[in-house]
Amino acid sequence: MTSPPSRAGRRCHAALNPLHSLLYFSPELPREMAALGIGEQTAAYLATRAAPLGPVGAGGVTAAFYSFRPGLVARHLPGVWERARPDAVLDARLRAADGVLRRLLGDRVVESPQMAEAAELALRAAAGCRPHGRPLYAANADLATPHAAHLRLWHAATLLREHRGDGHVAVLLREGLDPAEAMISHAASGHGQHPEWLRETRGWSEQEWQAAQGRLRERGLLTPDGRLTEDGVALRKAIENETDRLDRAPYEALGAEGVARLTDLAAGFALTAAKGGAFPSEVTG
Repeated sequence: MTSPPSRAGRRCHAALNPLHSLLYFSPELPREMAALGIGEQTAAYLATRAAPLGPVGAGGVTAAFYSFRPGLVARHLPGVWERARPDAVLDARLRAADGVLRRLLGDRVVESPQMAEAAELALRAAAGCRPHGRPLYAANADLATPHAAHLRLWHAATLLREHRGDGHVAVLLREGLDPAEAMISHAASGHGQHPEWLRETRGWSEQEWQAAQGRLRERGLLTPDGRLTEDGVALRKAIENETDRLDRAPYEALGAEGVARLTDLAAGFALTAAKGGAFPSEVTG
């Protein structure tokens, strides 16, 4: 491989992350969560992602997830745990992951040697992660690894996703970007999700969103028409590069050949899932 390990890791993350995140856009997850008495979409997301932390309250989830308005989180947590215990939610999310992966990829792919190979490569990478300062990664790392290959891959993709995300939050804090500012600047870079979808699902009002845009303009990071300035582009590039640096351990542990092979396998699975309608059009920027 000719590129630095950090860039190879970023590409591998970009291939693996859809295999984790497709769960949140699937019909399988709402069905499983509704059966537990959690029918509201935001409550289901918060419970599903926070369940590895245990019956945590709003403060801990707001801190770890970073992008959500505190009031939105407090509307659902810790009350959601009165309807379903975290261990029941964890079982439900694994059933949902099994269902959505089988539906989008098909049983032949799910049970293929390539799936088993990808799972073991991803788990080897995840074994290179360390828990210090990474609460969402560490909580998921405490969970048992599933037996089926496609669920082993989903579990490993989750570990790697949360490991990178925890490090990314640390970089955002260092650069002085609050949650709304971080989402707005990322969306303006052309690599993020649709800004209006982000604003609504994270609970921020139009006034709060506009105020965050104003702060970015005052810092010289955003133009009046919502594009990144040269300084804004440089800042987002620096943020991603530093996130790469903090996320290098799992990909260095796997090695260049392993990273390249895992990227190819995961990208193939992710493309099949995307062609099958894994992600709604309103999410993408």
